[in-house]
Amino acid sequence: MFNLCGWVIFGFFAGLIARAIMPGRQSMGFLATTALGVAGSFTGGFIASVIWGGSWRFFTSSGLIGSVLGAVVLLALGRALSK
Repeated sequence: MFNLCGWVIFGFFAGLIARAIMPGRQSMGFLATTALGVAGSFTGGFIASVIWGGSWRFFTSSGLIGSVLGAVVLLALGRALSK
């Protein structure tokens, strides 16, 4: 139970930081921001495993910096695909 709560809290803060870094307006609620942060963590882990080699697993989480960078990548992709 605590692990799930930790992921939710961590994902929320990573999503908030990514939204603050990314210019423009992102109209997201609590759940979308949290999902962005959690997905950013997995995206950051995937990108890190591609760059530095190692085990190439898609479901590898990353730390706060990797999570924020992954979330920024996801926001940029979402913006590019929506236009």
